[in-house]
Amino acid sequence: MTVPPSPSPGPDAGSPALPGCVRHPDRPTGLRCTRCERPACPECLREAAVGYQCVDCVREGNRHVRRPVTVAGAELVSKPIVAPVLIALNVLVFVITAIQSRSIMTNYDGSDLFLDWFMRPILVATGEWWRLVTNGFLHDGIAHLGVNMLALWFLGRDLELLLGRGRFIASYVLSLLGGSVAIMLFDEPMTAAVGASGAIYGLLGGLLVAVLKLKLNIGPVLGVIALNVAITFSVPNISFLAHAGGFVVGAALMAAMLYAPAKQRGMWQLGAFVATAVVLAGLTFYRYNELQALLLGG
Repeated sequence: MTVPPSPSPGPDAGSPALPGCVRHPDRPTGLRCTRCERPACPECLREAAVGYQCVDCVREGNRHVRRPVTVAGAELVSKPIVAPVLIALNVLVFVITAIQSRSIMTNYDGSDLFLDWFMRPILVATGEWWRLVTNGFLHDGIAHLGVNMLALWFLGRDLELLLGRGRFIASYVLSLLGGSVAIMLFDEPMTAAVGASGAIYGLLGGLLVAVLKLKLNIGPVLGVIALNVAITFSVPNISFLAHAGGFVVGAALMAAMLYAPAKQRGMWQLGAFVATAVVLAGLTFYRYNELQALLLGG
């Protein structure tokens, strides 16, 4: 008759039991975090500069690590998001107008959306304030859309990374308004205008200031500006006022963002956005009252 062997003692027999992981108490472990010295299983440890730290200590340490920022104070991001979204919105609006008009060349003819959104100072004076913004998402034909969206991509992708998403959106919208307000102030009351050009010229003005601040080669930027100015004056039905208004606002905002004192950068930048919005609103109301008087007098 064979007698079964006695079970051999385990490796921990006669030694104290290992403590459980602080996050998984059912897992005995002989490892510890080099920062807090609490027991931790391999799943809960991360390699650190010296030894291994538990995930809680790593998370706590990251809260106090200063993340790298751009010269505008924006956290570094790997890819633009706002610029592609703006392009998609412009394309979507164009598709709607093209479907309504049944044309990609004369999408203004027969499109209710186009009629409701295009810019005309006298219509703004009747209370249709939305036209100051919505006109920047309309385009007169597929070529107009293509040129503007190409410019928005090449300018917007780099400036969004420099400014961060919030600052980029604010600069884009205020530049768009700057172009509309310039038309409102200085153009004929019956002038019709559409396009993202005011906002895009705002990006171009901002790019010029950024190149100067970063002390980069200014030649290519001046060349692009000269080319756009030549197109503005040589191609019919392009609004110089919209381009100029957007350019001035975009350049001014970029200067405020990049040249603000580092310690009060956020406050200065917010103040610049608010002040610009207030000035544009004030100018619009001034012209609104003038046009109201014209309407009542006529």
